[in-house]
Amino acid sequence: MRLAPVPSVPEVRLYQAHPGSGLRRLLEPEDESDGSPPDPQPPYWAYAWAGGTVLARYILDRPSIVAGKRVLDLGAGSGLVGIAATKAGASAVIAAEIDRNGIVALRLNAQANGVAIQIRDEDVTGGPPPAVDLVLAGDVFYAQDVGQRMIPFLDRCLAAGIDVLVGDPGRAWLPRPRLCLLGEYHVPDVGGNGGSDPRPSAMFAFVAKSG
Repeated sequence: MRLAPVPSVPEVRLYQAHPGSGLRRLLEPEDESDGSPPDPQPPYWAYAWAGGTVLARYILDRPSIVAGKRVLDLGAGSGLVGIAATKAGASAVIAAEIDRNGIVALRLNAQANGVAIQIRDEDVTGGPPPAVDLVLAGDVFYAQDVGQRMIPFLDRCLAAGIDVLVGDPGRAWLPRPRLCLLGEYHVPDVGGNGGSDPRPSAMFAFVAKSG
């Protein structure tokens, strides 16, 4: 991969895929078990997705949101959001990521940006929230089953007094009744197959269920 600034977030550099990367070979065999033609797109952690990009941009523009706080980067992928939180002054960042190759990429990206991030190589959504003040959840509603698993965890975070911010380009499984719009940016959504042209993506606060 090539180390380069992230579009719309030049303060952060990531190792990113390019046409000659060959990262498709790192995907699990079962990912191609349905007999469909191989997807030319490399793994999700080799790109900056729109939701993560919006989160990173938002907190770098408003560092007081994370300054001095313990932060969880949920579904960290490349580590973009956690790296941005560290650069914005978070006292500690936990990056939750379960893909073993993604964890390697995350470590390399943190090192390239000169920041220290604690990596949790497990699915944290099945238990109580870690001891943090803020959860940053970028692109966690990209599929119905994933979104349904996230919501109970995020509810437990709110119940524990932990604030939750969500970044997303408006995917179908976004729980809109539970979100309060905070801001909008036009950023590329390369990782979500949206292409490299900027498109609207939004920042939300995840709020408690009414009633």
